[in-house]
Amino acid sequence: MTFAPRERPLSPHTTIWRWHATMATSILHRVTGCALYGGGLILALWALALASGPEAYATFKAVLGSFPGKIVMFGLTLSVFYHLAKGVQHLIWDLGHGYKVQTATMGAIVCIAFSIAATIVVWIIAAMTGAL
Repeated sequence: MTFAPRERPLSPHTTIWRWHATMATSILHRVTGCALYGGGLILALWALALASGPEAYATFKAVLGSFPGKIVMFGLTLSVFYHLAKGVQHLIWDLGHGYKVQTATMGAIVCIAFSIAATIVVWIIAAMTGAL
């Protein structure tokens, strides 16, 4: 006895749905969550370099202080603030608020704006204090 494959419905995905702000920010929330895992590895390498002595720590600082290193750190800073903002929006949704389309869209825009503004402020402060 052979069975024919059943026709199963396909889940909606990015080629079917029209892109909108909440969809893009939801995907970006997942992306930044993955990026933060990379940030955790960098933090672990920092601790390892610190424990390994002055030469290893100086090498670590040189790598992160290079132009590509600063780009990575800028991206991680942006990821932290975006993930934080989107997490707050999810908490608001968990409380049962903000589900109207206009409110959800505005929340998505606020998450993006906050993360960009906070990242720029932190990097300006870092530059002013000589941390860069």
